[in-house]
Formats: sequence, structure tokens, C-alpha cells
Amino acid sequence: MTPSLSMLGPKSRVFAIIALVGTILGLIFSAVSTLDYAAHLDRNLHDVHCSFIPGAPAEAEAEGCRAAMYSAYSAVLKEAHWGGLPVTLFALGAFAFFAGFSVYLAVAGPRASAVAVGFFAAVATTPSLVSLYMLFISLVRLGVVCETCIGIYISSALVSLGGLMGLLTLRKPRPSPGQEPPPARPRMSLLFPVAWAAALGFSTLLPSAVYATQAPDHRPYLNQCGALKRPPAEKDQLLSVTPPHAVKTAILIQDPLCATCKALHQRLVTEHILDRLSLELVMFPLDNSCNWMLDRPLHPGACMVSKAVLCGHERALQVLEWAYDEQDYLTRAGKRNEATVRAVLQQRWGSQMVACVDSKETAERLNRHLHFAAENGIAVSTPQVFLGTQRLCDEDTDIGLKYTLKQLAPEVLP
Repeated sequence: MTPSLSMLGPKSRVFAIIALVGTILGLIFSAVSTLDYAAHLDRNLHDVHCSFIPGAPAEAEAEGCRAAMYSAYSAVLKEAHWGGLPVTLFALGAFAFFAGFSVYLAVAGPRASAVAVGFFAAVATTPSLVSLYMLFISLVRLGVVCETCIGIYISSALVSLGGLMGLLTLRKPRPSPGQEPPPARPRMSLLFPVAWAAALGFSTLLPSAVYATQAPDHRPYLNQCGALKRPPAEKDQLLSVTPPHAVKTAILIQDPLCATCKALHQRLVTEHILDRLSLELVMFPLDNSCNWMLDRPLHPGACMVSKAVLCGHERALQVLEWAYDEQDYLTRAGKRNEATVRAVLQQRWGSQMVACVDSKETAERLNRHLHFAAENGIAVSTPQVFLGTQRLCDEDTDIGLKYTLKQLAPEVLP
């Protein structure tokens, strides 16, 4: 419950306590998120904490939090360090500073100077500004919101609320007749805010500096995941997509109803890498209605959507990106039956597309893609990326993507 203005007199400590609660929650959520990120430095897949409740158990799926972790916005300096420096490290350092300053204001009460209260109010708004920016990215760019991130956003809002409420304690109430005015707050040199600002910057950067010095060297592992047994040939009838600024040949093993494939594609687009790759697309639907390597469908309907991508011809990439955009809808349609998927395709792309999808020639072409994968001993999983003939490790296509490309193909980075 928000305190009334009457509670925010010169002697009030309520604002500092509210800010302190926010900083404690922020420290918890930031620490949990950072530990989840750092756990993946061993190049293995780990469960992720994704809950509004601090201390809730980690989950294997955690789609929203995993999508945020693998996104281009989760860390900085990704080219210099495998996975980069997670942004939650900066939040962790900043919340540590705000926690200490909140404790000082709560203990000092009316003895805290107006300069200290004003400085805290000014800098306490920065976590909320950063949180609003990250929330915008989550909603507009990623299309998902991570629960742990929301915990950080709420924590930031409490810190900002406490800071702004502190300004109300600087008001000078009118004394009643015969009553002495309250003692004035002590004066303080304006040099103190400069020192505090420096301390805030130091606290914010320190965790990242420590993290960077302790992060392992991943270079020895980057070329340890095999290579193609034979390069693509004309008989394979793969889909070729060559943008004007392509500088490197790459092979992508894709399933249009694979959520991880969609996430990889979004990373390539966001990092401005896709336009610099001359692509050979291998459609590899994890659906046993056409994929004879499976005994059950992992992504029902993926065969028909993969055929639609093949039928796109020069618009194949456009059809694939449409499938990624409508992936949830197409997945639900595929779980019903192929007729529902066919109806969706006809509604979007017309009867000629459906006729092509149902043709014997398209079925044979998709089968050639599957044979190409089988002849190269490619695992039954998606996505997979080959730079030339060298396969990128799965972990190097998510949080380690930009670092890996910097080491193996720096020409594709803008």
C-alpha cells in the first residue's frame, strides 16, 4: 500500500525502506539470471529459473527466459567473449549500490542531507528507464516476456518509486502557531554526488570485469563438431539463397515448425548476419509423414510446410519466414490434421501453392533433402549450421554465435 503524503515528512524513512525492498528483490532476480547464464559456459544445456517467485525451481523448457537468454540483447561484447557479458551483471552491480545507499538513507533518516536524497532520487530512475527499454525489446523484437526479467522490472520500479518519494521528505511543512520549525537537514558539499556517481559506475562495472577475467577460453572447442562427408551437389536440389552482400557459404538444416530454428533465424537477422551468408537450405522436417528417419512426429505438419517452402522457389526464404512468424498457429493446425495445414497454406499462398505441395515432384525433392542429410550422417535434430563444410556445435549457434563467427568467419559480421 502506497504511503500517504502525511507519512512522508522530513523524518520519514518509508521511501528508503521501499527502495531497499526493491534492491533486495533486484539483487535476487539478477543473481539468479546471471547464474543461469553462467551455467551454460560449460557448453551444456541446463534448466533455467523462470518465475516471478524468487527461489522457484529451474525448468527444462522456460521458453520465455530461454528465448531472452539466447537473444542478441541478453549480453554485450559477444564478439570478444563466448556468450558475451550478460546484462544482468550490470543490474547486479547497480542494485548492490542502490542497496547500500538505501540502507544509509534509512539509518540516517532526517540526518541525511538534501543533496543525498536528491542524488538518490535522480539516479534511482535509471533502473526503470533501462527496464522499460528491455521490456520494449521483449514485446516488440522477441515476442515473449521472461518472468525473471519481469521480476527485475518490478524491482526497478520499486527502487525508482522509493527514490522519487524521497523528494517529498524535502518539503518544509508549515509549523503550527507556537511550534518550532523542524531542524534543517545538514548541508553537504556538491562534490559528494560526483563521488557517489563514480561509485555507482564502479559498482555497475565491477561484476562484469570479474566475470570477463574468469570466463573460460572456448576457442579449442569451436571446430570439434564434425564436417560434411560430401558437399552439396546438383542432384540434392537444395534451396539456394544468395543475398547481394553474401561473403560466406553456409548450409542450414531447418524445420519450419522447430522453435529453436525460428530463434536461430531471428538471431541471424537481428545480428545482420543472414544477409552476408550464401545459403543452402536443407529442409529437414521432424515429421514421420515424410521423414523416414522418425517413428513418430515431433512436429506434425512440418512435412507439408517444408514442401511449401520448396514450392516458394525464388520466394522460399519469404515462405520460411512466414512459417516462423505463424509457427504457433501452424503447429496447432498440424496437431489437428494435414487438411487444416493445407487450408492455411491455401488461404495465405493460393491454390497453385497447394497444388505444388501435393505434387509428386515436390515430394521427391524433399526426399532428396532427407537423403543428403542421411548420406552426411547428420543427426536427426534441428537446427544445424555448417560454415562451408564445418559444422558449428549446437551451443555455438545460441549464446556463443557471435563469438564463434568472429573466430571462424569474421567476414560475415557487420
